[in-house]
Amino acid sequence: MTFDECIAAGGVVVFPADTVYGLACDPESEAAVAKLYALKGRPPDKPAAVMFFDRVQALTVEPGLTARTRLLMARLLPGAVTLLVPSDRFPLAGGEGTLGLRVPDIPPLGSVPVLQSSANAAGGPEARRLEEVPQAIRDGADLVIDGGELPGTASTVVDLRRYEHGGELEVVRVGAVPEAVVRSLAHD
Repeated sequence: MTFDECIAAGGVVVFPADTVYGLACDPESEAAVAKLYALKGRPPDKPAAVMFFDRVQALTVEPGLTARTRLLMARLLPGAVTLLVPSDRFPLAGGEGTLGLRVPDIPPLGSVPVLQSSANAAGGPEARRLEEVPQAIRDGADLVIDGGELPGTASTVVDLRRYEHGGELEVVRVGAVPEAVVRSLAHD
């Protein structure tokens, strides 16, 4: 079964990203999202990000974004960042007006956007090797892809909601991309 076939069938995939191992499912399938959250033990009210394997698709997902925000997104993507933008596009991701958006710097695994989260128990350490993904998650997933050892540092989360209109960004979580790099790319 391919990545896209598994996602289309409502399955959950364990996959290698450019940072750590992740879990992916159809962001518009209530059953698939519920399964992903249950595998992780993640509270259902905690938002997840949507990952795109096509940069252009990610840059055009929310037509209401300003040119300024799109330019910064284009500078940061693909890469080890998760960008928070104003959007109601994927309500099952739980952002209530905010979309966590990610484009990993890897060869595309699939052609469709996926809801994604790290492949660890909620609050547990991130997995840089497949063996570090909890056995219960690997056993419960519908497809498991081994990508060898990964860098092991989660993505940097950058809030662009105020950047959209006022030019302010906030680094919510420092991860694989240093804050100084993010800020240097934000200058026009």
